[in-house]
Amino acid sequence: MVAEWSVGLFDCFGDFRTCCLTCWCPCVTFGRIAEIADKGSTSCCMHGTLYVLLGSIGCNWLYSCTKRSSMWAQYNFQGSPCMDCFVHMCCESCALCQEYKQLENRGFNMSKGISPC
Repeated sequence: MVAEWSVGLFDCFGDFRTCCLTCWCPCVTFGRIAEIADKGSTSCCMHGTLYVLLGSIGCNWLYSCTKRSSMWAQYNFQGSPCMDCFVHMCCESCALCQEYKQLENRGFNMSKGISPC
């Protein structure tokens, strides 16, 4: 059975805390998402650092869309790799907020992740 996202892509402002974190420190938001999507195989700090480095050449969205794909595959959400890349390329902050909130809704404590960051 395919699951629906419990948070809409443009529901960024529904959670002001996550919205602000993503606006000013997207590397933290992404690092926390990626650590959980990868089941703790790499720390949020490592993911966040790579995100910043790729952002310096404008390619951070390529990295973040792979974690979105991992999430929908892991939790059986609707999605496709092409759409994931399109969403992250066009609206990176909204995509990160949606993923972050989705994981929170699944019971993850995002500030702790799988292992402390």
